[in-house]
Amino acid sequence: MRKSTLTANVVAIAWTLTAAQPTLALDKVKIGTAGSSIIWSIIDMGREAGVWKALDLEIERVELAGDAPMQQAMASNSIEFGCGSGPGMGYRVKGVPALAVAALAGAPWSMTLATPMNTTIKSFDDLKGKRIGVSSAGSMTDWLVREVSRQRGWGVDGIISLPLGTERTRLAAMRAGELDGSVVADQNAYSYEENNAGKMALSFGEVVKDFHAHILFARDDIRLKNPDLVRRVVLGWFRAVAWMHANREAGIRISSKAINVSETAVARAWDNELKLMSRDGAFNPAAVEVIRKSLPELGLLDKAPEARELYTSEFVPVKL
Repeated sequence: MRKSTLTANVVAIAWTLTAAQPTLALDKVKIGTAGSSIIWSIIDMGREAGVWKALDLEIERVELAGDAPMQQAMASNSIEFGCGSGPGMGYRVKGVPALAVAALAGAPWSMTLATPMNTTIKSFDDLKGKRIGVSSAGSMTDWLVREVSRQRGWGVDGIISLPLGTERTRLAAMRAGELDGSVVADQNAYSYEENNAGKMALSFGEVVKDFHAHILFARDDIRLKNPDLVRRVVLGWFRAVAWMHANREAGIRISSKAINVSETAVARAWDNELKLMSRDGAFNPAAVEVIRKSLPELGLLDKAPEARELYTSEFVPVKL
């Protein structure tokens, strides 16, 4: 009996000591996302799949209307990381204390021109002088419109780019006849078709090849003072990408809920989304060069910055 009592006491003490151990708190991180896109729901997929928790992270996704609001949020320390566009790398030269730390996607196969159902637009050659809605000045949506105009020799203003904020606002303007089209992610264009509100007319992946559609930015203070946090966020992102590739049906369900678009529309856009996503975050020098040289041509900067001013490869390529 003494032996049994002693054993019970030892077990009770051990349990008490274990229970008394403090649970390590997860690092809470806010990541801002610019605009509406399936790729941003990778953050939500990582949460549901347990990717972030396994890396001692608790991620909050903060939805913002475009690149400019997202960069402003980093400048004001409202978020630690930002998911924006390749052209958004130019904001650093304008003074935003954040740097690109991973390339999330290549050519913009998921970006489309949505138009009214009765449009006369059949090709990019039909866009001269047209009024096209974009999220914000200097955003990827703005860049794509200006780049198409530049490529066709119309100058950067040959197509009228109108920054109107959210996708919902642009859709309302298009339906009111104030716009000839709007640059949106393809799942949104498919959603328009489901509701007879518009249709997908053109894919920007057809005319823009070397490019980084999406970029992960980190605030300078986080990157310099806590590089381990940056490494974990970057690693978690690409683990979530791998999960997305392996879990199509669950991924479509999570994305549909996260961005409030029907599962049918997300499913139609799914393969294009996978097509453009990076699996390791490495930067493509040719894509960086296109973006770097385009910034002054498109009136976003006075001169082309050096590539080293725009990004760091310290945290990529990622090995899962």
